[in-house]
Amino acid sequence: MAKMIHSMIRVSDETRSIDFYEKAFGLKIAGRYPFDGFTLIYLANAETGFELELTTNASRTEPYDHGDAYGHLALSVEDIDAEHQRLAGLGLTVGDVKDFAFEGKPFARFFFLEDPDGYKIEVLHRSGRFQ
Repeated sequence: MAKMIHSMIRVSDETRSIDFYEKAFGLKIAGRYPFDGFTLIYLANAETGFELELTTNASRTEPYDHGDAYGHLALSVEDIDAEHQRLAGLGLTVGDVKDFAFEGKPFARFFFLEDPDGYKIEVLHRSGRFQ
C-alpha cells in the first residue's frame, strides 16, 4: 500500500521560509540537500512522519506563480483557539476561526494563514476526520 511521505512547495528565500515554518508549526530541518542550481530542504516535527519539502532554485529571482490549481497545506492542532492566539501573538496574519457544518452537524473548526511566499495553510482543530 502507498504511504504519503511529503509535499513540496517552491520558496524564494530559504531562511525566511524555514524560520516561518519553525516559528509557526515547530517544523525543523530533517534534511538539507544542495544540488547544482537548487536545494531541497525537508521539514518535519515529532507529530507525524509526513514532511514538507521546500525547494529553492538558485537562478529564480521573481516570486513563484501559484496558478489556479494550488489549494492549501493543512495541519491539525489540539486547541484551535489557543493556536490562533499564539500565531497572532507571533505577529502572523491569521484569518478568523470558522465553524463548518455538514448535514447540520459540526464538521470542522479552522482558520487560514499564509506563509512568506503566499501559500495558504489551513489550521484545523484536531477532531473527527482531521486527526
